[in-house]
Amino acid sequence: MRAKRPTSFDIAELAGVSQSTVSRALRHDSMVSEDTRLKVERAARQLNYKVDVNARNLRSQKTNTLALLIYEDPGTSDSLINPFFLAMLSSVTRAAARHGYDLLVSFQQQSGEGNADYAASKRADGIIFLGYGDYPSYIARIARLDEAGIPHITWGPVLPGQPGHFIGSDNVQGAQEAVAHLIAAGRRHIGFIGDISENCPEFRDRHRGYLLALEQAGLTADPALRLDAEASEQDGHRAALALLDRGRPLDAIFAACDLLAIGALHGARDRGLTVPGDLSIVGFDDIQAALYTNPPLTTVRQDTEAAGRLLVENLLRLMEDRPIDQTIIPTRLVVRGSCRRVG
Repeated sequence: MRAKRPTSFDIAELAGVSQSTVSRALRHDSMVSEDTRLKVERAARQLNYKVDVNARNLRSQKTNTLALLIYEDPGTSDSLINPFFLAMLSSVTRAAARHGYDLLVSFQQQSGEGNADYAASKRADGIIFLGYGDYPSYIARIARLDEAGIPHITWGPVLPGQPGHFIGSDNVQGAQEAVAHLIAAGRRHIGFIGDISENCPEFRDRHRGYLLALEQAGLTADPALRLDAEASEQDGHRAALALLDRGRPLDAIFAACDLLAIGALHGARDRGLTVPGDLSIVGFDDIQAALYTNPPLTTVRQDTEAAGRLLVENLLRLMEDRPIDQTIIPTRLVVRGSCRRVG
């Protein structure tokens, strides 16, 4: 069996430093002390780590272009991409232009992902990821980019101890506020729709917020009122029908994204229920379509303008070998017509 090639993360663990420090030390960055650099180099030799010189040389060929790689789910037929990413695309484009950079946009699926990353790196000075598909596989992808010295940043979950560079919304707080709003409106039997597997850490954080809001209100979460669902109107419709057909008390649904919430609106109508009279529904994202549903959707707004600006500004810092912090952006509850007080 072929031995696993050591990565910069292995060096970081052995040397007792962060992965970003390893990258800077191996580039002889002046910000890294001599003692730390020697410690990293000893660990690299011990692991027989070899720097990918060809990949690193790509960085010296400045293009004044940033690559934006958008993951599209091949299993979702509702649309080409999640509409939330369209707002993000617009924001990133404006931010890149303000800094004098063009934007290379690539839509990709899970297959061939590594090749897409490296192809983009040859035509751009850095990479921004929107979406990631399978999260564990994605972490392996960014490890390869780090080894090659290719600057990159991701819009996604900001989790303790995770590798790479992430900027994301406060998913826990946003969901907690949304469910607290439902509870304040007199709703007590609140369902949750969304995939909470390890592949969807953002949805999992939103589920955590849902549970926290119930706990703070002295309510017990009913496991029968939770259904896994991918980010699509079709899955939202299917999941809402399944919840309604279980025969359990249900007076509200919190959906992990607006596409799921819009599907749930259709599901409620198919069962002859009124929204928000019989069933209140709240989503997450505040996509443009949320304004035009019937009734307009109450949802959690992610600040796409701040997100695009911070993604570009922090990527530029990485391209200059400057350290950055993981950033969590606050959300805001937008109250519309799909939720109202009981009685």
